[in-house]
Amino acid sequence: MVKQFEILSLKIISIYIDFIKMIKSSGTIAFGRTGLQIPPIVYGTSFLGNLYRDIAWENKLKIMRQWFEASDTTVVIDTAGKYGAGLALEVIGKGLIELGISPDKIMISNKLGWYRIPLKTKEPTFEPGAWANLQFDAIQKISGDSILECWEQGNKLLGGIYNSQIVSVHDPDEYLASATSQTDREKRIKDIVEAYSALFKLKKNGNVKAVGIGAKNWRIIKELYQYITFDWVMLANSLTIYRHSPEVLDFIKQLNKNGVGIINSAIFNAGFLTGGDYFDYKLLDPSLPVNQEKIKWRESFFKICRKYSVEPGDACLHYSLAPPEVQAVALNPSKPERIKRNTQIINNLLDPEFWKELKSEGIIQKIFTKLL
Repeated sequence: MVKQFEILSLKIISIYIDFIKMIKSSGTIAFGRTGLQIPPIVYGTSFLGNLYRDIAWENKLKIMRQWFEASDTTVVIDTAGKYGAGLALEVIGKGLIELGISPDKIMISNKLGWYRIPLKTKEPTFEPGAWANLQFDAIQKISGDSILECWEQGNKLLGGIYNSQIVSVHDPDEYLASATSQTDREKRIKDIVEAYSALFKLKKNGNVKAVGIGAKNWRIIKELYQYITFDWVMLANSLTIYRHSPEVLDFIKQLNKNGVGIINSAIFNAGFLTGGDYFDYKLLDPSLPVNQEKIKWRESFFKICRKYSVEPGDACLHYSLAPPEVQAVALNPSKPERIKRNTQIINNLLDPEFWKELKSEGIIQKIFTKLL
């Protein structure tokens, strides 16, 4: 029995070594059954839309340059018309032109549902205080016709040379959460379904290559999956080193079985896992018992990280990419030097004893094969 276990363990280790070799040699992995190949890291771009602060053009260009210097293959980025009321899209298009990037070296995923309009107030009416120094406003438009307007505007803001090949409806969970009644919610579900019908027509006509969904509430993805057969999904805040419930793991197994590509995002629970004061984009009140439990968990996590000389962020990155159903993680580094380092991190395993201790201390509930 012991010998059989040893043989099985060696096979598992061999499988993971082959996986790492594949990533190192080709730099990409099949994105479900979309027919696309994507790298293990997808880059977020909200900071290019001046999220919280106005980053100088030179620094934005340095970040974009690093996307390509840190990669030997096609770069995949995740953006949205909501990011700076279209500013991120403009910056991307302008920056790629200045860097001389061929369109076949970049794959753009655009989350649709917000449309740029003239700014008529002192600051934008959407997400007040979140965006710095914007010259435009944005309104939400989710329906069959309006989602196409968002798609057309997005490609125009990219400058006409680059287009979004991967598309989705932006934050459908928040759209449904804004419903004022059950009747209103049902109407909103209909809006979302109609929007996706329009996007899949774009795919059928060859205008885009894959249609998916991203949401902070994975249960909304599961609910909408009853109506819409997504090509891919992006989970946010739902599959991290802190939060990895059996329910969400079962769901991604179902998706994977059906050939749905999976990207894992918001893997630091909005910075909390690396020492921040926010958890899932909300400021923590340390006086509340539920938050005290989170802080206690983090202290124990940090203690074991220190013992093994592991950066908490590195552990989060490895863990979030470890489920075999996950093809990539989405990261949003605003510092150019972090981009190359993240690429190096995923190609180097951490001490297996580190993961075993996290498990034995109850910090994590599951150790994935790729981690050992």
